[in-house]
Amino acid sequence: MNLYKTKTAGIALLGLLLLGSTPFPAALAQGNQDLNLSYQRPPQAIANIIDAPATPGVSINSKGDLMLLLERPGYPSIEELAQPESRLAGLRINPATNGQSRASFTSNIKLKQVKGGQETQIAGLPQNAKLADITWSPDEKYIAFTNTVANGIELWIADIATKQAKKLTNATINGAYSGSAFEWASDSKTLVVKFIDEKRGGMPARPLAPAGPTIQQNLGKAKPSRTYQDLLKNPYDEKLFDYYMQSQLKLVTVDGAQQPIGKAGIIKSMDISPDGQYLLVETLQKPYSYLVPHYNFPYTVEVWSRDGKVIKQLAQLPLAEDIPIAFDAVAKGPRNYSWRPDKAASLYWAEAQDGGDANKEVDVRDVVYTLDAPFAAKPAQLASTKYRFRGVQWGENMALVNERWWKTRAERVTMINTAKPGKGTILIERSYEDGYNDPGSPIFTKNRYGRGVLLTDKKGQNIYMISEGGSPEGNRPFLSEFNLKSKKAKILFRSEAPYYERPVDIIDLDKKHIITRRESEKDAPNYFVRDLGKKQLTQVTTFPHPTPELEGVQKEMLQYERNDGVKLNAVLYLPKNFKKGDAPLPMLMWAYPREFKNAAAAGQVKSSPYEFTRISSGSPLFWVTQGYAVLDRTDMPIVGEGDAQPNDTYNEQLVASAKAAIDKVVSMGVVDPKRVAVGGHSYGAFMTANLLAHSNLFAAGIARSGAYNRTLTPFGFQQEERSYWEAPDVYHKMSPFSFADKIKTPILLLHGEADNNSGTFPIQSERFYNALKGHGATTRLVFLPHESHGYAAKESILHMLWEMETWLNTYVKNRPIQ
Repeated sequence: MNLYKTKTAGIALLGLLLLGSTPFPAALAQGNQDLNLSYQRPPQAIANIIDAPATPGVSINSKGDLMLLLERPGYPSIEELAQPESRLAGLRINPATNGQSRASFTSNIKLKQVKGGQETQIAGLPQNAKLADITWSPDEKYIAFTNTVANGIELWIADIATKQAKKLTNATINGAYSGSAFEWASDSKTLVVKFIDEKRGGMPARPLAPAGPTIQQNLGKAKPSRTYQDLLKNPYDEKLFDYYMQSQLKLVTVDGAQQPIGKAGIIKSMDISPDGQYLLVETLQKPYSYLVPHYNFPYTVEVWSRDGKVIKQLAQLPLAEDIPIAFDAVAKGPRNYSWRPDKAASLYWAEAQDGGDANKEVDVRDVVYTLDAPFAAKPAQLASTKYRFRGVQWGENMALVNERWWKTRAERVTMINTAKPGKGTILIERSYEDGYNDPGSPIFTKNRYGRGVLLTDKKGQNIYMISEGGSPEGNRPFLSEFNLKSKKAKILFRSEAPYYERPVDIIDLDKKHIITRRESEKDAPNYFVRDLGKKQLTQVTTFPHPTPELEGVQKEMLQYERNDGVKLNAVLYLPKNFKKGDAPLPMLMWAYPREFKNAAAAGQVKSSPYEFTRISSGSPLFWVTQGYAVLDRTDMPIVGEGDAQPNDTYNEQLVASAKAAIDKVVSMGVVDPKRVAVGGHSYGAFMTANLLAHSNLFAAGIARSGAYNRTLTPFGFQQEERSYWEAPDVYHKMSPFSFADKIKTPILLLHGEADNNSGTFPIQSERFYNALKGHGATTRLVFLPHESHGYAAKESILHMLWEMETWLNTYVKNRPIQ
C-alpha cells in the first residue's frame, strides 16, 4: 500500500525528495514523479485540533476592573503567506502594506468587566479586521491599535466608556521597522506616530544590469560575525531599504488632527518623555553593512522638542561589525538610551568599560548614567556593574539595577537610592540557572505619568514579586512581599495541588485582591480574582477546553537519573484508553538540548504536573491521539562544570540522556523499546540527527528546521562561544553531517524554504540530505514553500503533520521486526 498516496487537491509542494534503502512504500521508490504531492491532511483527530478556534488573548488594565478579550483568527492560508515580501537587513517587509510580513493579528476585541463578568463588543471595528499593537492609553480611557488593510496600515482608537472604535488615519503608517509604530503621550489625548514619508517618491526600479560588482573588503582587522539571514546584498537593496524605512513622525490627537514633528529620516525608534515634552529619536545612518542586520547599522541618538527641534545630539554610534562573538559582548560606546519612568524628562543609558569585549578582565563592566532635562549638564553616574548591565527597574526614589554574566550564570540585583546614588545595596545574587531559588520579577504600578514603576507598600519598605516557584514537586508559582532591608521574602500566595495557578497582578494591595491564571490537568486556563484576606476565589473568564480530542489523555511527570548521576525529568503522555498491563506502545520522544554550568541546576524539575495539556502546531502531543506514548520536555542537559565546556562531551551526554529516558519508560512497561522515535525542531533537529549518528536507540527520527554542519556557523552557534578555529574538533564531532555515513536509522527532514533563523539556512537540510542519500540512508526531505523557521500557513502545518504521521506509522508503529 502506498502510504503517501495523494489524498487532497492543493498547491504542489516543492522539493519533496525520497531515497529508500529499507522497506518503504514501493510506488515512492520508482521516481520523483510520485513525489509531486499536493498538500495533504493528517488524520481527522489531528486536523480537528488545528482547525479549532484559538483561545482569546487577554489584556487587563492596571486597576484590574476591565479586561480586553482579544479574539484571534485561525492559521493563515498559504495564499496569504505567499504574498510578495522584501527581505532586507534582517527584516521581512510586505511591499503592499509597508509593514512587516508574517505578522500575527487580532480579529476582534471585546470588553469584559472583571467584577460581574459582563462582556461588551467594541463597536465600529473594521470589517475583516487585522489588528495589532493593542495598547491602553496612560489614563486607560482609550485603547489604540493598528489595522492592516490591502494597501497599508491604519491607526485606530476605541473609547472605553462608549465602547466605540474609530479610525484616526488613512493607511499611511510605517510599520516596516521592528517595534510599535505609535506611542501614547502622557496626556492620553495625543499619540506620536511613525508615518510613511510622503516625499519619499516611488519605489526604486530594479536595474536590468548592475552598475558593477558587489565588493566587500577588510583591511587587516578582525571582525568575526555570526551567520545572519536576509542581509543587504547590493546597492539596490540599500535603496529599497531606504524606501521602506523613510519615515515622518507626527502628533495625532484622539480627534484625528495631525501635526508633523521634525525632519523625516530612517527612524529606528522614537520614545516620548513621561511629561510629553521631549522625544528620544534614533535614526539610522550610512554606511550600511552587508555583514550584519539593521540593528548594528550606524545611528544617531537625539533629543527633540515636542515640535521637532533638535535639543541635543546624545551620540553618533558607528557601524558595529566588530562586536566580539563572545556572549555578553556589546557594541562600544553608549547603548540602551531610555527615559526614566519616575521623572518628567530624565534619560538613562549604559556604557561598557571593557570596550564591549566580554573576554577582557575588568573590575567594572558597565557604568549607568543619567541626564535630566534640559540635557545641558554633565551626565551623572547612577551605578557601576561587575557583570553586564541588563536593565533598570525604577521606583519612587530607588532603582533596581540588574546585571548578568553568561560564563558563570551569575545574576545580581542592586538597589540604588536615586536621590543619593552610590554603591548601593545588593538585594539578590544568585545563579540564574537555579529555578528553585528564583525570587521572581517585580510587580509594577502606574505613576502620575502613566508609566510603570515598582509597586511598594506605603512605607516603601517592601516590593512585590511573582515567581514561577520552582521546586522538587514541580513549579508552584507564588506571590511574595520582598523586604528591601532584610532581603527576605514573605509568601503571600502560592499555587497548591491539584492546580497550577500563576499570579498575574495585584489589583488592590490594601484589600489583598490579586488576579491569577488558574488551570489543572483537566481544566483549561482561566482568569480568577483571589481575595487573599477572605480566601475567596471568583472566576472571571470561562474559556472552554480548546482541544476536546485531548480530554482524558493521561499525563505523568517522570524523574530519573543519567549514568553520570545527573537527575533528569520528562513529561509522559499516554492515550486516554491505555491501561496498565496493555501491550507496550510505540513512542515519540521530543526534546531540545540546553547547556548548564551546574549539574544540580540541570536536574531541577522545570514544569508542573498540574499544568493543563496545551498543544501548539509544533507540538508532539498530536500523536497521543493516534495510539502513541509521547515523551515531551525530555531533559537533554549538556553540562560543563567549572572550567569544562559543556559541548566538549556533547554527544556522550546526549546519548546518555536519551538512553536514560528510554530505560525509564520501558521499565514502567508502557513503551516498546524497539519502536521509539526521536524528534525536535531547530536545535532539537540537530540533536535528533546526532542521536541517530551516535546511537542505535531509535527506530526513526524527525528533524525540523535544523542545522547539521557546524562549519557553516564558524563563529559560534547556540551557546557555543568558541569559533571553529578555536575548537575544530568540537565543531567536527558535533556536526551530524560529519557522520552521515553512520546514520542507518530512517530520518525525515523538514524545513521552511524561507527560514530566517540565524544559522539554520535551508541549505543545511539540503546538504545533509545529499550526504545521507550518497551513503544509502533512508531519508526524505520536505521543503515547505514560503515558510520561515516556524511554520505558519494552515496547509503547511497540516502537511507537516501528515508527513510526520506517515513516517511514524511506516517506521515506528508498523516497523518490521527483524
